[in-house]
Amino acid sequence: MDFVAHSTGQIMPHQRSSHWTRVIAETYFPLQLTFRDAGAFSGTLERRQMGSVSLSRLATEPLQYERRPTHISHTREEEYLITVPRLSPVEFKQLGREVRCDPGGFILERGDEPYRFSYDTTNELSVLKINKRSLAEKVRDPDRFCARTIDSRTGLPALFTSMMHQMHSLPLSAGRAAEVLGRQMVEVLALALDESAGDDHQVRTSVRAGHLRRAEQVIRKHLSNPVLSPEFVAEACGISKRYLHELFGDTNQTVSQFIRDERLIAAKEMIVSSLSLSMAEISYRFGFCDQAQFSRLFKAKFDQAPSEWRRLSTNRSCQRA
Repeated sequence: MDFVAHSTGQIMPHQRSSHWTRVIAETYFPLQLTFRDAGAFSGTLERRQMGSVSLSRLATEPLQYERRPTHISHTREEEYLITVPRLSPVEFKQLGREVRCDPGGFILERGDEPYRFSYDTTNELSVLKINKRSLAEKVRDPDRFCARTIDSRTGLPALFTSMMHQMHSLPLSAGRAAEVLGRQMVEVLALALDESAGDDHQVRTSVRAGHLRRAEQVIRKHLSNPVLSPEFVAEACGISKRYLHELFGDTNQTVSQFIRDERLIAAKEMIVSSLSLSMAEISYRFGFCDQAQFSRLFKAKFDQAPSEWRRLSTNRSCQRA
C-alpha cells in the first residue's frame, strides 16, 4: 500500500498503547514504547512508500522508544531510520553514545543495534526508512554517522530536510513521481552525509576501541564460566552479536578465537601456579571438552604439550631455588 494513515482518535483509551505499539512496529520495526500517560495518549501517523524507501510523519505526545536485543534476534535485513524532529528536541542513545538533536538537525538510527529514543514534550517527526544496502551504495560506511547529530540548518543537509518536508505534501496520485523522488532523496541524503563527515573518523574509531576493550574485559573476567560465548559477551556489553563480530573483525580474529586463546593463556599460568590440579581439571575449568582437545590446542599455540610445560617450568623453579 503506497499510503497509510493512523490515528488514536477513534481508539478506546485502554487500547491506545497497544494500538500505537502495533502501528510503530508495522511502520518501522518492533520497539518497546513507554508512555507518560497511556490512557490519555494521542498520536497521528502518515506513511508513504516512495520506491525502496518509506517516508512517514508522526505527531505524538511525549514518548520513549527502545530497540531491544530481543527485537533484533530475528532481523534479516539491516535498516536505518533518518529522523528529523520538527517541534522539540529528541534524546538518542546507541553504541555507547548519547546525543541530543534539536529542530534544525537530524539523526541516523541503526535498526540492528539496541537504542533508546525519546522526547519529553509534544513533537512532530519526519522519518525516512531505508535499508542499509541502498544507502551503502551511495555512502561509504554509513554506520559512522549513527548516533551523531547532523546540523541541517545550512548546505546540503538543509536541502535534504526541506525535501523530506515537501514530500509530505506530494499528491497521492503521483505514484511514479514518488518513486523517482524517493531515489533523489537518497542521493541528496548521501551528499549531505558526505558534506557533514568532517573529521568524525577519529571519534568513531575511539568509540569502537572502547567497545572492544569492554568486550575483552568481559571475556577475561569469565574465562571459567561454561556459558562464555559471543552471545554472552554481546549481552553483557549491551550490543548485538553482529556488532561484536564487527569489532573483533578489526583485530583479524574472531570472538571465539579470542576466547579460546585467553583461556589457553590462563590455563598455562594455572598449570605452573597450581601443581595440585591435574591437566584434566584445568582443561575442564576453562571450558575445554576434554583433555585431549586441550592438549592439542595448547601445543598448537605454545609449541609444547601442557605436561611438558609444567615439567620444564618446575625444573627451572627448582634450579633457581
